[in-house]
Amino acid sequence: MKTKPLWRVSVVTTPEAEDAVLELLGEVLGQPASSYFNLETGASTVTVYCEQKPAVFHEAREKILAGLRQINNCGLKIGSGKVILSKVRREDWAESWKRHFKPIEIGDALLIKPSWSKRLPRKNQAVVVLDPGLSFGTGQHPTTSFCLRELARHRANRARWSFLDMGTGSGILAIAAAKLGFSPVFAFDFDPEAVRVARANARANGVHKKLRIVRKDMTKPTIHAVRQYDLICANLISTLLISERRWIVAQLNRGGTLVLAGILKSEFSQVRKVFAELGLKLAISKIENEWCSGSFYFAKKYLGNFE
Repeated sequence: MKTKPLWRVSVVTTPEAEDAVLELLGEVLGQPASSYFNLETGASTVTVYCEQKPAVFHEAREKILAGLRQINNCGLKIGSGKVILSKVRREDWAESWKRHFKPIEIGDALLIKPSWSKRLPRKNQAVVVLDPGLSFGTGQHPTTSFCLRELARHRANRARWSFLDMGTGSGILAIAAAKLGFSPVFAFDFDPEAVRVARANARANGVHKKLRIVRKDMTKPTIHAVRQYDLICANLISTLLISERRWIVAQLNRGGTLVLAGILKSEFSQVRKVFAELGLKLAISKIENEWCSGSFYFAKKYLGNFE
């Protein structure tokens, strides 16, 4: 039986503008977008795969170009910003991902690999199987990688540590946390498609009973935190981290760690400043490409109220 081809809409951009372009393509085309960072060229390609050719592509293209101009006007370098429409066989689509996505090792603790990889884990190394494509996040992005490394670093506390994943995407962090033994594990995302994908990935990894993934809008939080967590990963854009900082911090146990990622290095100092005002000190940080991520903990003498 002959299968129908997929239509690929891609934008070549910079790592700096990658998240903004991901959101733009997803909004214009009504499909989840994915991205690939080319280590050799330093460029990011953001892609949406459609079952059918966009009905009026020239109109969609104009909306994308207008959105790219707006992103550029906000101070993010968009690179070439070239919009490309192409038709690909499903077999070609699948094979292209296999060329790009290789297993990722997070020290001796974690192995993240696609389903087609035959890589075997080391002794006592937890394995997360996650395929890219019409999904979100496979550990390739520097901000996700930082969060994974922090999960691995804190695994010694897993017998008593709980974990919260804010903006779960593919569910990779929550799944990794469950594999490493954190409990309970809770994750949420505003995007219903992300929640569906994350739940499917959790089931495929056999940890769906060890975690909970829900749809939640963090800009409309409940008045009081239901519970507090020992380790929180918030891999979100800086504007959201800043605007919702009080609610985010209210979810953190006093002896816990808050990992903030998804932040442009030009914006990190402001994020650090507003969280410091809530009593959080920077423990470690890492800059990679255009991104900066950091882990924070409570200063011992701080007794502030976050509500």
